[in-house]
Order: sequence, then C-alpha cells, then structure tokens
Amino acid sequence: MQALAPQSVNLARLPMRSYLRAASTAAIISLVTIDVAGAQFVSLPPVPNPTDSSSRFATTASLSDLGTNFLRRLGNHATWGTNAALGSNPGGGGASQAGTSAFPVRLWGESYGLSSRTGPQGTFVGDKRETIGGVAGFGATLAPDFNVGVWLDQSHTRINVPLAAQSAVLDLTQVGVNASYTIGPWTLAAAGVHGFANIASRRQTTLGLTGAGYDGRVDAALGELSYYWGIGQARIVPKASVEYLRAATDSFSEYGGLNPVNAGPATAERTRFLFGAEVGRYWIVDRRVLDLSAYGKFVDNIAQNVSAVQISLGTNSIAVQGIRESRYGADAGASVSLGLTNTIRLYLNYDGKFRDGFHSHQGLAGLEVKW
Repeated sequence: MQALAPQSVNLARLPMRSYLRAASTAAIISLVTIDVAGAQFVSLPPVPNPTDSSSRFATTASLSDLGTNFLRRLGNHATWGTNAALGSNPGGGGASQAGTSAFPVRLWGESYGLSSRTGPQGTFVGDKRETIGGVAGFGATLAPDFNVGVWLDQSHTRINVPLAAQSAVLDLTQVGVNASYTIGPWTLAAAGVHGFANIASRRQTTLGLTGAGYDGRVDAALGELSYYWGIGQARIVPKASVEYLRAATDSFSEYGGLNPVNAGPATAERTRFLFGAEVGRYWIVDRRVLDLSAYGKFVDNIAQNVSAVQISLGTNSIAVQGIRESRYGADAGASVSLGLTNTIRLYLNYDGKFRDGFHSHQGLAGLEVKW
C-alpha cells in the first residue's frame, strides 16, 4: 500500500474566520496528521483560552469587594453621626458611640445579603455574585472619648460567570478592629481587616466539569476624619478617608474534564480616597429614639496594581490581565435605627457601590445591646 503524504494546514493563508475555526479546533482536539503505512500520529499541543480562568478573576474581585464592604462598615461605625445629648448610635455598634460612658460596653450581631455584578472587561466576560453573611462584635469605651471595637465576619459567596460556563464558591472569614478618638466636633477613626478564604471553582467542558480548590486572603486598612455639625435634632457630618486594600488568590491546577489548566497566583492592590457626608435626624416617639440617616461619598482609586495571571495548558501558556475598577465612582447608603430601650437598639442599613462597569447592593439588619 502506498503511504499517504502527511497533510498540513497553512494557517497564514486562511481567511480570519477559517483561522479562528482552525485555532479553536486545535485547542480542543488538536490538529492531527496520519501516516497510514507507519501508523504515526502527529498532534499540535493545545493552547489555553483567555477565558479558561474567568472565575479566578471573579474570586479575586469578590475578595476585594467583601474586604472593602467590611472595612467601610468598621469605619462608618467609628465615625457615624450621633446625637451627643441622647447618646444615640444610629450607625450600629463598635466604636461609634464616641464620648459616651453611661454604657461603656456594647455587643451586637448583624446579618446581611450582598448582590454584585461586574461587566465585561478585556477578555473577562463579566460575572454575577450573591453573598450572605453574619457579623458579631464587641465594643468598649476605654477612656473618655476613646472607643474600640473588635469584629468577626463570616460570609458565603456564590459566583457565576455564565458566558464562560464557570462558577465558584467563596467562604470568607474576616477579623476587624476599629478605634475612634473625639475632640469636640472632630472624630478621628482607624480600622483594619484581615481575611482568609477557601475557594472552589468549576468549569464546564465538552467532556464534563473541571474543578479546582485554592485559598485567598485580603488585608485592608482605613483612616477617616469626620466633623459633627448638629442642627437641633438634625446633623450633617462631612467625612474624608483614605483606604488601602490588597487581595490575593493562590495558584491552582484543575482536574477532570477536557484540557484542565494550571493558573498562577493573582493579586489586586488599591489605594482609594473618599470624601462625602452623612445627613440625619432623630425623633422621640413614645419614649423611643427613631433615627434616619443617609450618606454619599465620592470615590477616587488613586492607585491600582492588578496583576496578570499566567495560564498554562501542557507546554503552552498565556498571560491574562486581571480586573480593574474604574478610576472614579460613588458610594451611597441609608440607615434607620430604633432604640427600643436605653440599652437595646434595632437597625437596618443599605449600602451601594457604583462604578463604571460595576455595582453592588447590600442590605443589613442588626441588633445592639449596651450595658
């Protein structure tokens, strides 16, 4: 039998549509030439796709978002406007009850839900994230006008990247501390957060699911200065703050499915400046204190350092850029608080983030006890 000459494809002469078709075929099943007489098979090694690790970028972004939310919560508690005469605390527990010594110890618990969405960016096709979580904390007045708080946050996040047929689950534990010191109408506050996460990701392929498990971390710090301007039972509280955050996820190797990939570590660092104000008012209703407030802040990401991730499949590898936030954005929210007694208070909060290509919405319910 006469041997067949090996067949080859000159990709340079193909039109663009044919080239893309040939490239995708190579990535999935490889291009193969056959020598029937010699029974030889020659295949081109598969090439990773930039979207193969989309869920990795979504988890790193989710760590940043959750770390920021928790850090802002600590900062808001430490500088939330209160009516000094009544010693009210409309923003929640922690170090927010500056200058009050009648009830120097505070304990609180909170539950929350968070919904976030990131739009397409570069090769990233966009994601949807849903989070539920709970917070427990303890606060104390250590000296006149000096308050501290210790916090624990546990959350569970489901991440969906539908256009890349990928998903992930992120379980995050965060520990936070805050402190505030008040001089007249001025309050200076600081907060810090450290978190660690377990992550499991899944990717659909033509031969079933590929999976991976890896860890993540988030560290953040915030300093905030506020000025309390009381107008009868109303208030205006301008605030300015600086925030630093670093989120990191480990490298991983997928298993199962078709063409599981290896992905290197990813990091995202951001330094932000925020400026805005809270406005609020309280009423005495049947010997109970009802407080309503709202806030808005301008956000400037003055520095961002988001790493590229190395994705490899066999002997081939590519570098894919991570997700960046827009330079400018806004945060806004509102709170309603009801003091049932002098020592027990219920509150509801809404917090939203608005960026070009990203937004998130969080609702929170809390109970605070003082003694």
